[in-house]
Amino acid sequence: MSDQQHYPWPLASATGVGSLPGTDPGEAVRTVLGELPELPHLPELPDRGAGADIIGRAAAALVEFPVEVQPSGWRVAQRPGRDLGRARGFLSYDLDALEEHAGAYSGPLKIQIAGPWTLAAAVELRNGEKLLADLGAVDDLCESFIEGLRAHIADVRKRVPGGAPLVQIDEPSLPAALLGAVPTASGYGRLRAVERVTVEERLRAVFAAVADAGAFPMAHCCAPGVPVDLLRRSGARALGLDATLLTRDADEAIGTAVEDGIGLLLGVVPGADAVLSAPAVTVDPVRELWHRIGFDPELAAEAVVTTPTCGLAGASPRHARAALELCRKAARVLREEPRR
Repeated sequence: MSDQQHYPWPLASATGVGSLPGTDPGEAVRTVLGELPELPHLPELPDRGAGADIIGRAAAALVEFPVEVQPSGWRVAQRPGRDLGRARGFLSYDLDALEEHAGAYSGPLKIQIAGPWTLAAAVELRNGEKLLADLGAVDDLCESFIEGLRAHIADVRKRVPGGAPLVQIDEPSLPAALLGAVPTASGYGRLRAVERVTVEERLRAVFAAVADAGAFPMAHCCAPGVPVDLLRRSGARALGLDATLLTRDADEAIGTAVEDGIGLLLGVVPGADAVLSAPAVTVDPVRELWHRIGFDPELAAEAVVTTPTCGLAGASPRHARAALELCRKAARVLREEPRR
């Protein structure tokens, strides 16, 4: 078993996946700092519209890879335009709010960005087909993504000098890309599955760039069928998963990851408005998983960070705040229970 130096967060930590409801970046940062003091994250506010969504936000960080909004979604453009300017403006506002309210913060600080395979499955080429259909275009996207990501990490470091960045690469579309389940432009067909070796090579370059920038590389996927082994081999040092979707089929891969010192950000609190359970009940999926993979219960509070099951953009502000509070209380249960 690898030692605790692999986990850059304090014992019994909780954090958010990324998105929150609302449109005020300052209020969002204050909420995160108040509810998640051990492991805050840079909030995302997609309620503001195109450019603040998961794809637009990542597009704002791309270098010399302009995109624009079409009725069908984001599409590669000839030159930067108003849509990309709006996306970059939203990201700048969010970073300004982070600097204002968390500039004096010291400790681990998580940032999130949609990964290249999710971008490739969403952004269209100029002919209207998904970028994923052209692996040469995917290569160009990955190069742009890595260059922009390095600059983004440097900007966060400058704004929060005491922060130790954890970079979460969001890949909700990765399982579909691997299975050949991404729809074609017509919607009547599916794009060919991408070979796992190709996916792994591109992700390895992304995670290596994060590490080279002095940040901690992470991956997040809240879809079923997460390729845990692939992400581990690619260089992710922590994996964000929806614990309520995990099946026994994933136990061996998750056990291997934990054995290798990989941290787990496990979603246990509903992301949409729902009746919330007591903290001790909320962490049941974590306890059940830990029992199945056979590790010391005391390690759970070190290796596991509790989170919502997915982003909170679709929740009410009241539920979002309560969900983050419950994540924090659930993490404490993991710390206290083994000692009883």
